[in-house]
Amino acid sequence: MPDVTQKKLRRATVIYWMLLTYIVAALVWWFISLERQALQMHEFKTLELKATIDSAISPELYRNEILKVEKEYAVEKAKYIGEGSVFLLLIVIGSVFVYRSINRQLKFHQQQQNFMMAVTHELKTPISIARLNLETLQKYNLDPEKQKKLIRTTLEETSRLNFLTNNILISSQLEGGGYTFSKEEIDLSRLTKDCMQAFRDRFPDRIFLENIEAEIDFKADALLIQILINNIVENAIKYSPKEKPITASLKNESNRILLEIKDEGEGIPDEEKKKVFTKFYRIGNEATRRRQGTGLGLYLCSIIARDHNADISVTNNTPSGSNFAVIFHKRTGR
Repeated sequence: MPDVTQKKLRRATVIYWMLLTYIVAALVWWFISLERQALQMHEFKTLELKATIDSAISPELYRNEILKVEKEYAVEKAKYIGEGSVFLLLIVIGSVFVYRSINRQLKFHQQQQNFMMAVTHELKTPISIARLNLETLQKYNLDPEKQKKLIRTTLEETSRLNFLTNNILISSQLEGGGYTFSKEEIDLSRLTKDCMQAFRDRFPDRIFLENIEAEIDFKADALLIQILINNIVENAIKYSPKEKPITASLKNESNRILLEIKDEGEGIPDEEKKKVFTKFYRIGNEATRRRQGTGLGLYLCSIIARDHNADISVTNNTPSGSNFAVIFHKRTGR
């Protein structure tokens, strides 16, 4: 977080706690003042009774009047204690709510800033590489093998650029309700195989394994399901070593279809397994993070899964890594 933002946050926090301390102190002072006032009135009425009623002559009358005074004092005390307790409770609840809301907004704002910086970097990198490769092809008469290598690298970077822009556009449209679903019967097996083959073409040095049952049909939006699969596989590529395989499996069960993408990377800590599907959330510290990313991919997967009557989750893989599972429910009700 930039120093200016940190200073603003510290200043706002100090002001907030000063105001809260002042309000609580004022409430306590109000309680003490009322207690003193009620006690003084109680003592005054007691002295007045002693001056107007002779307890030796009319003991019964004096006792009844004293009881009335004591009762008035008890009622008055209970009244301001109750009011003070309610005010204090409301202040505590309100302050906790405001503090948590502000913290969430500041955190979300910081995540948005990190997202903008990440997107800027993610957009500039493939554009710069593609431009450099094309300029090299234009200036130099390279042998066919080197030309193929530069063209393949350029295509990889443009695919990466297309993948990123699709994530941003589709995410925005799904959130704003501007996306038009075109759910139709698709061959989920063929779609998954095509996605994995595309990754083999893009990353020839990676190992991609499949365990996909044939001819699994499902009513869905083909583009969104393709984006879902691509995002999970991209995540596996990003967080697992090159020499470790990435496995895609698809099973047709009695009342559901199970899609799993497994990697053998570092894995995800248990406390972060649910957070990874939050918008802009990325694992690790922003200052020390080495891997690129925008924090949109898995969030987009969760939206797509929800819109297709599916559940998405992540568990530990064996012996290491992560297992992302998407369960498509065949029934309309769940």
